[in-house]
Amino acid sequence: MKHESAFQPISGNSKPKVLTVGFLLAPNFTLSAFSNFIDAIRIAADDGDLSRQIHFAWDVISHDNQPIKSSCNIKVVPTRTIYEKKHYDYLAVVGGLLHANHKLPNQSIEFIQEAAKHQSKIIGICTGSFILARAGLLNQSKVCVSWFHHHQFMHEFPLLKANSDSLYTIDNQMITCSGGIGALHLAAHLIELHRGKYEAVQSLRILQSDFPLPAQTLQPPPTTVTSARSPKVKKAILFIEKNIRSPLSIEEIANNLNLSTRHLERLFMRELNISPTRLYLKLRLGHAATLIKTSTHSISYIASECGFIDLSHFCRSFKEEFGLTASEARQQSNHVQ
Repeated sequence: MKHESAFQPISGNSKPKVLTVGFLLAPNFTLSAFSNFIDAIRIAADDGDLSRQIHFAWDVISHDNQPIKSSCNIKVVPTRTIYEKKHYDYLAVVGGLLHANHKLPNQSIEFIQEAAKHQSKIIGICTGSFILARAGLLNQSKVCVSWFHHHQFMHEFPLLKANSDSLYTIDNQMITCSGGIGALHLAAHLIELHRGKYEAVQSLRILQSDFPLPAQTLQPPPTTVTSARSPKVKKAILFIEKNIRSPLSIEEIANNLNLSTRHLERLFMRELNISPTRLYLKLRLGHAATLIKTSTHSISYIASECGFIDLSHFCRSFKEEFGLTASEARQQSNHVQ
């Protein structure tokens, strides 16, 4: 099914309407995801180079008029409050850091839910997908999340249909985007849909980017995948990344790739100078470290979520990998926050 068909491009024989976009920025939002999206829209909005809101118009919305701090400490000043009840063709929710104290207030969540009821297209950018899922808006939708947050998303929403392969996903009224360049190319897709191919390409060219990438374009993979040249090794690592919680055996991974275990091990050593078993352990421990720093779950629970049946084995492996215990890592993280 081609989900893009849910959007109807504007007829060339009719006067194009002004497309309105509202932005809700979560506390400690990702500035690059927001700026990539809005700058592409800004360029396409004008017929010249004056940044006039002719074809697109936008607001940064908040429950109050206080500046909203991004994760890099740059602040954005809202232009409108949610209490004005303005309708937007697209309502984009830009997420950022996932710590428990970095959430949108309830008033803003209710505003998003109301916008969905009134047929606004709802966009979750970066970890905005977490916000939409918590608001109960993605229960019937396919969801795109960054590979960096995939395990965390599946841990919190195990029943949702999430993927970390594509740059963005359009499923009727709900749109989710991995962030980064995904936000840029999602904006280009909407520009092409509502203004045309030339305008979309022009926006990207001005921003020093290439032609618009379709939704199914693969996300840039983790560093371990990028450094591998062999397609078999890359696929094996993706199997590992997607099965942190319930680890597969190396034999199962090899079978999925129509390889012998011995051949797969040779490929890993040749490409990455590490065995698949050792890499699997390092990625599981890395995910555990992320959960320890960003969640309040117990150490034993996190160990189980990362596929460790034996807590003592987890604690020993964690200290060998990072040079400190899991409890010490959590204490350091709390001190930084």
